[in-house]
Amino acid sequence: MRLALLTHEPFYPPSGGGSAEANYLVSELTRRGHEVHLFCPDFPDRDAVAARFGITVHPFTGWEMGRYTRLRSLKYLAYPGALRRLVRRIARDISFDAILSQHAISAVAAGKLKADLDVPVVMNFLDFLTGFMESWPAWAMPRFVLRRLMAYELSLPKRHDADAVLTVSDELARRFAETNYAADRLHPILYGHDAKLFQPRTKNRGPGTVAMHGSFDTHHLGPIAIRAITTIALDRPETHFLFIGRETDTVKKLAKRVFAAAPLAKFECTGFVPYSEVAELLGQATVGIIPYESSSGTHCAFVAKLVEYAALGLPVVSTPLAGVKSFFGDEPSVRFSAFDGGQFANDVIDLLDNPPPRAESEHLAGRVAAELDWPVICAKAVDRLEAIVS
Repeated sequence: MRLALLTHEPFYPPSGGGSAEANYLVSELTRRGHEVHLFCPDFPDRDAVAARFGITVHPFTGWEMGRYTRLRSLKYLAYPGALRRLVRRIARDISFDAILSQHAISAVAAGKLKADLDVPVVMNFLDFLTGFMESWPAWAMPRFVLRRLMAYELSLPKRHDADAVLTVSDELARRFAETNYAADRLHPILYGHDAKLFQPRTKNRGPGTVAMHGSFDTHHLGPIAIRAITTIALDRPETHFLFIGRETDTVKKLAKRVFAAAPLAKFECTGFVPYSEVAELLGQATVGIIPYESSSGTHCAFVAKLVEYAALGLPVVSTPLAGVKSFFGDEPSVRFSAFDGGQFANDVIDLLDNPPPRAESEHLAGRVAAELDWPVICAKAVDRLEAIVS
C-alpha cells in the first residue's frame, strides 16, 4: 500500500499531545511493508529521520508550524488549504492507495482530498481539538463561534464520507455517532505509551514529589490546578511540585498565583524533555496529577499522562474525565477527584500520606503494558486501514 499520511505536527522529535503516536504508527506501517509518504511541517534533520524510519517526507515550508509557534490558531486555520495543495501537487506524479490523517486539522484537508484523488480516507482523531476551547475565556473565544467550530469538527467524517474513523476514546466515538456518522465505521483505539521506556519504578521515588507531564496549555492548568497546588503547598510546605515540559505562559501564570499565596512553595519546571527521557523524571515522583478543567475536549481525551503515570506504577489523582474514567475507573491506584481544587488537594494529600499498596500499582502497570503499548495500539489502526484499502 502506498499511503499519504497527513499531520499538522512536525514529525520528529515528538512535541507532546498526540505527536508521539505518529512515530510508532509509521514504524508499524513500514514493518508491514507499506510505502509511507509523510506530509507535515518541516522539522530538523528531516533527511536523516526519513532514512531512519524508511519513509518519504514531503515537508510543508510555507510558515513555521508547531505547538508553541506564534499566531498558532491562525496558522492552524490556514494550514489545511496549504496541505491540500501540497498533496495534490505530489499526487500528479505519485498514485496513492489511501490517505490517513492525524488530528482534526489534517482531517479537513484529507476530507477534501478524497474527492480530489478518489481514494479511501481514514481519519484518526487523537482529541476533540475545538472542545478544549470551552475552557478559554469568552473574550478569547466567543461562545457562538465556538459552538460552530465544535459542530464543524464533529461533522468532518460524515461531511466527507470518511471510510473509517479512529478515535482516542469511546467518548469521542460516541460524539461522532451522534452526528449520524455510521457506527460501524467508528473504531476507538485509545492512546498508548512505549512500554520499553515506561516501566514500573520501585526505587528513587522522591519524598512528597507531585509531578505533572505535558504541554501545559490553557486547559491543563486552570483554576482547579491553581487552587489545588496552593492548598497543598500551604498544608504540606515540604511538597515538591515537578512540572515536566516546556515553561509556557500558562505555567508562569500558575507559578505566580501559587507563590503569591504560598511564597515557600517548591515549584520546578524542567523545560522541554524528549519523550525518551520523560519516564526517568516521572519515576522520581510520589503522585502524578491531572487537574484538568471540565470541557468537551478534556472529556473526549484519553489522557497520555495518565497512561504514563500508570505504566510507571505511580498513584494518580485526576479530575473525573469521561474518556479515561471508562478504562481506569475501577483501578484503586487511580483516584478520580472532583472538578474542585479544594477536593483535588485533599485527595492528593491523602495519597501522599496513605499511598496505595504497591501490588495495586504494579497490577495496573501490567494491564497498561499489555493493552496500551504502542505496538498494540498501532496494530489496531493499521489493521483497520488495511481492511479499508483491501
